Amino acid sequence: QLRPVESGGGLVQPGGSLRLSCAAPGFTLDYYWIGWFRQAPGKEREGLSCISWSAGNTKYVDSVKGRFTISRDNAKNTVYLQMSSLKPEDTAVYYCAAVRKSPSILSRLCQLSDAYYDSWGQGTQVTVSS
Repeated sequence: QLRPVESGGGLVQPGGSLRLSCAAPGFTLDYYWIGWFRQAPGKEREGLSCISWSAGNTKYVDSVKGRFTISRDNAKNTVYLQMSSLKPEDTAVYYCAAVRKSPSILSRLCQLSDAYYDSWGQGTQVTVSS
């Protein structure tokens, strides 16, 4: 079973940028939705962005639109989340998740609810603080 591996978290100052990576060793992502989620202490897990790998469709939650960008690198079989203009409230553990979909579903817009995803990474900590 596919097991995403996140990397790229760390400590960054407010207003700074960070790029997270999500790799899937041993798998090709042609038939997957890939989503980025985060969970802050005491809060529920929140869907941030997702991408339908083959179709390239993307979706963002309103709180990160214009600040976060999801992208994919076919050659590296990796999904990225470029985060800019970071705020202290962006501090959380960030997770990458994946779910395999049929070709007919892949052409549709991916979903940001964690209920749609069945493979999860271990998470990477992002801390925004001065």
